[in-house]
Amino acid sequence: MTSPLLRVQGACKRYGSMQVTRNLSFDLEAGDALGIIGPNGAGKTTLFNLISGDVRADAGSIVFDGNDITREPPHRRCRAGIGRSYQVPLPFEGLTVFENLMVGASFGTAHATRNAATQHCAELLDLTGLYGKANWLAGALTLLDRKRLELARALATRPSVLLLDEVAGGLTDMEAHELVGIVQRIREQGVSIVWIEHVVHALLAVATRLLVINFGEKLAEGEPHAVIALPEVQRVYMGIEVA
Repeated sequence: MTSPLLRVQGACKRYGSMQVTRNLSFDLEAGDALGIIGPNGAGKTTLFNLISGDVRADAGSIVFDGNDITREPPHRRCRAGIGRSYQVPLPFEGLTVFENLMVGASFGTAHATRNAATQHCAELLDLTGLYGKANWLAGALTLLDRKRLELARALATRPSVLLLDEVAGGLTDMEAHELVGIVQRIREQGVSIVWIEHVVHALLAVATRLLVINFGEKLAEGEPHAVIALPEVQRVYMGIEVA
């Protein structure tokens, strides 16, 4: 039996007296798409920070591709194959869209040649619908295009696991639908996905499993529609009391 691509085991993080995550565990198989939902303040983004290395876990372990990366710094995790987007896109606004991608392709991937990085970035511009705006300054982009760029920047590092933090947030239904199409194409290229999202219909269009977090603990995990239908999930996440 093969090991999961990513295993988070007993992850705990405390800030002072506040326990943000408590004994969180899940596995991500290669090719899987795990959706994560939970109320505001449930610990979802902190979980991403633990995986990406932006913060250190107080307890627990993170194993990626068979290697324990619990104490590895963010840049090593990135070069190992973990990419992430952030809830609020913060591109280099004074650089063009293409230059933003070249930063990730050149420095986020070990031993990338300039020619290989250029070709890779051109492919990502096409994948994310930004080809016609390659020479635009990132600061001039709309929110939707900033979200596209955030995806493309994460993909520029050539991840095998992509962490998506509310990429559909703030978008119209039509814009969110466009973004879902991009995420689906990313999966088709063999990238495994972990996606935090409040736009549930967007998440359900991609996720193969759903993890629900509340007060830093796992509330439920399983097939997405079955999890959404659970009374405790509807009560905690949607505020619906089910008899």
